[in-house]
Amino acid sequence: MSKHVAISPAEAADRLAIRELVEAYAHCADRRDAKGQMALFTEDTHFVVYMDAKDPKPSQELHSRAALAPVFDDLNKYAATMHFVGQSTVLSLTGDRATGEAYTLAHHLTVDGAKRALMIAALRYADTFVKKDGTWLFAERNALRRLDRGARSVTSA
Repeated sequence: MSKHVAISPAEAADRLAIRELVEAYAHCADRRDAKGQMALFTEDTHFVVYMDAKDPKPSQELHSRAALAPVFDDLNKYAATMHFVGQSTVLSLTGDRATGEAYTLAHHLTVDGAKRALMIAALRYADTFVKKDGTWLFAERNALRRLDRGARSVTSA
């Protein structure tokens, strides 16, 4: 349930821009646009991956936009991906800083000859956003894998 009785047009625009940023991340990932995906982050971004959300120790931790290149390039090993962004929530918004979280189902298809396998990961992102020169960017993104349905053989119709 929303706590907002009324918000200003500026806050509404910021909230929409943050949602569009979250969606742009998935859009770039599925189009293998690593440069576009990297441009969504601050230069000094902090990107943390928890392959097991119950383990407090991260699987991977990066400290700059440039360090993201191999992570995003790694998607090229899949024949196709589809990141379905579910709910996303702005938890706090004060001036040019915000926090939020987003839920995503990430589908990854591998093809080996006639064999096709689909892996689906359920992810929750805990984000910190910053507005620089009028544009919202990820200052920090924590990817927490909640569930993982391992690769399953699939057939095409």
